[in-house]
Amino acid sequence: MRKNASTITVLLAAMLFGGIVLATGMGYLKISPLEVIHVLYSHLFLDSPPDGINEVFPFVILDVRLPRILIAVLVGGGLAVAGCVFQAILLNPLADPYTLGISSGAAFGAAVALILGIFGIILPAWFSVPLFAFLGAIITLYVVFAIASGDASLSSNTLILSGVIVSAILSAGIGFIKYLADEEVSVIIFWLMGSLVGSSWTDIILITLLFIPALTVIMFFARDLNIMSLGSQTSDTLGIDTPRVRKILLMSASLITAACVSVSGIIGFIGLIVPHLLRLLVGVDNRILLPACFIAGAILLLFADTITRAYLPAELPIGVLTSLIGGPFFCYIFRKKQLGAR
Repeated sequence: MRKNASTITVLLAAMLFGGIVLATGMGYLKISPLEVIHVLYSHLFLDSPPDGINEVFPFVILDVRLPRILIAVLVGGGLAVAGCVFQAILLNPLADPYTLGISSGAAFGAAVALILGIFGIILPAWFSVPLFAFLGAIITLYVVFAIASGDASLSSNTLILSGVIVSAILSAGIGFIKYLADEEVSVIIFWLMGSLVGSSWTDIILITLLFIPALTVIMFFARDLNIMSLGSQTSDTLGIDTPRVRKILLMSASLITAACVSVSGIIGFIGLIVPHLLRLLVGVDNRILLPACFIAGAILLLFADTITRAYLPAELPIGVLTSLIGGPFFCYIFRKKQLGAR
């Protein structure tokens, strides 16, 4: 099983690399895969303009398309990893940053930063939006646990229901912020629907700086996460400080979610779909499942973003497309869970 899972992970990584090259060449200006590789190779290793290539191609590839594509890879992979962590901790296939309200909390915090920026009373957006998004995600996580604390067992169903309640309240708050934005409301609305338009290398650097420590912590506790999936009694017996590890992992997953939301807005269901499907392919060992989820999530969002960018007559917000895909899938998982309980 481990050998097959490793093979699948390698194949997914090869698909991701190929997808990045193909997606970079797609758009109004068509660029062949060989030309894309030539431009990238010249930029990375020769530090000189590529020979025999249209002089417009390097600008289109390096400054327009590649930053957006890499952001799609990082956001898709990050949301998938966060969803995998939430599902493993809560022992529920319906848990993800979107259904637990973490995405809404991050979006609310980022919306507050945007509205304050519109009024000119806060730090630059590149710094304030990620900061407020993280604070919103962490505060939401705390409130969800506070509401669910009435359940002594802190069941996953109680946490998810608490997340739905908090999301409804945050949606009202976001609606009020949109009202305050007045003529600038279109900026907030388009951002909340999820969009990768305007992604830059600054966004990539920012999200990478947030991802590296969070992903490192999550992978460090991957073995503990395997044991915790057997239940708190088992993990406590085997010497794991379950409450401490749970808090660390939830904080790390929330940081990843906040980083993703701060650069892309709300993109739902990536963290729900990908971990569920990957468990069927690579098994439940989180040491293999987490990297596989990152790669598969990157592929899924890259595919969705390429469709909206290169093939649709008008660009559709990426969050709308993922919700159209993920909504029916969510219903399927929920129905299957109900039948399994019976």
